[in-house]
Amino acid sequence: MGASGSKSRGLWPFASPAPGGGGAEGPGGQQALARARAARAATPFVFTRRGSMYYDEDGDLAHEFYEETIVTKNGRKRAKLKRIHKNLIPQGIVKLEHPRIHVDFPVIICEV
Repeated sequence: MGASGSKSRGLWPFASPAPGGGGAEGPGGQQALARARAARAATPFVFTRRGSMYYDEDGDLAHEFYEETIVTKNGRKRAKLKRIHKNLIPQGIVKLEHPRIHVDFPVIICEV
């Protein structure tokens, strides 16, 4: 479980080398050490996130949109809300007010 993450493919700068892959003491140790130093330049902070809200046709921003419809049942008119799924545009990338630490950053922040 968890083998499908970015760390297992070596795409994340905090990823440790694969077992048996040879660290600084193995074959090509100088190259591995140079790569590790270059990976330290990556910051552990996250400054943006993907927005969870949507824009509708009018330019309004919300998590969900509903439309009021009138339903006639047994001669009585009743208002009902119907959720809108079409013509919604995702908000996109949102800048965070305060930087967050990435979930894959391998550091213990608080030890009890």
